[in-house]
Amino acid sequence: MVLEQEGVLAASVQALALGVRPGMRRNGALLMAPDAQMMERAPLREAEALHAVAMALLQYTPQVAEGEEATLLLDVGASLRLFGGVRRLCRLIRHTMRELGFTAVLSCAPTGRAAWLLAQAGGGRSLTRESMLRRLAAVPPAVLPPARPYLTWLDGIGCFSFAALCRLPRPGLQRRCGKALIAMLDAARGDAPELFNWIEAPPSFMARLELFDRIESAELLLAGARRLLQQMTGWLCARQLAVEGIRLALEHERGRVAKPPTLVDILLSEAVWHDGHLVRLLKERLGRITLESPVIGLCLEASEVKPMAPLNDSLFPEPGGSAEDRQRLLEVLVARLGPDNVLQPAPKADYRPEHANAWVPVQQKLRAADVQAQLPPQPLPRPTWLLPKPIALMMRDHRPFYGSPLRVVSNAERIEAGWWSDAQTRDYFIAEGEDHVHYWVYRERLSGGEEGQRWFLHGLFG
Repeated sequence: MVLEQEGVLAASVQALALGVRPGMRRNGALLMAPDAQMMERAPLREAEALHAVAMALLQYTPQVAEGEEATLLLDVGASLRLFGGVRRLCRLIRHTMRELGFTAVLSCAPTGRAAWLLAQAGGGRSLTRESMLRRLAAVPPAVLPPARPYLTWLDGIGCFSFAALCRLPRPGLQRRCGKALIAMLDAARGDAPELFNWIEAPPSFMARLELFDRIESAELLLAGARRLLQQMTGWLCARQLAVEGIRLALEHERGRVAKPPTLVDILLSEAVWHDGHLVRLLKERLGRITLESPVIGLCLEASEVKPMAPLNDSLFPEPGGSAEDRQRLLEVLVARLGPDNVLQPAPKADYRPEHANAWVPVQQKLRAADVQAQLPPQPLPRPTWLLPKPIALMMRDHRPFYGSPLRVVSNAERIEAGWWSDAQTRDYFIAEGEDHVHYWVYRERLSGGEEGQRWFLHGLFG
């Protein structure tokens, strides 16, 4: 149960079944439910939760306003077609609320005030003005805040619904209850304009989450991280931005045993603005982390952002998935295997094979000059796999031997380069073994003649 000024403000389903009702005093509620857990209302925590939900819902519409009594109003008129209709949009919003750890009562109506009243009365959808008026007709006057001080008088004259309120003489109702009730009736029916203060997304994103307990396993932190990612998704959509890098700080104990937070950095080769791919990456990274001390809080920051790129406008999709899909696969592999085990080619314009065959981490962005660098023209084909270090071959019957005697099947490709640093003087050949496997071998050209020349294996053909 939640208490405010020693009175019950809200109660769980179990407490309600035992007879607890909102408005009861603390002692009376304890008599009805002696084992109930009571907590004082925390307005600051409520405001933080409402702000977190508002940030997450910005992914569905940029027009989100804060209503009365812990409610949020969304203008989704321009979003229905984008998300596939009102029913699917409601399902998405409920899913987002579950990810955030909250439950919600949803209602839809042509006016914001009518949607608010229907939500207070239990929810429902009314997409036309006629259906909206039919649903509003049964709403009790106690739902309208300006009418609550006058409920005894309204009950005495037999006014038990919204429709009965609208049938009362307006001059007399205004003198008795004030202009606020008349304004609310007109706004709900659509007879008066509505003005809202739309929530604006901040210029930068940073969100914190205080955990309910000390967590000692990094894998259990994923649920909290998903809540923060939902907020970041709404912020990105509202600002029309995409994120290239995020930082998740795992906060530990404070005070005398304080320890610096554990930082989890996620870098993306392609900017994204949805949370699905980031959740997969965080799951892989958190699964590899060993915590030195329990975690009591999370802090998520969008460290690198850029303007959101337009959607692909090609008529026919690429076979095998788009370039973004391939990049996301590489990022998952990097999170799982480490950046040093997922590499991309970065060839250099050098005649020496060891220097031309360069590999860098797949997350490293290559300069345009590096991408466009062309290797020297090759008179003979180069192998698919180049060994990290050449292997010296033994000689049998004046022929190089590697599992079986090798037979040269190509002309020589002479390489003489590197006089300024790593001089190489070699003759490369394609050799074939008895198993018909082709190898890339070379012979060193030394001044001692053919007796001092050695053969090496440098690559294999696919």
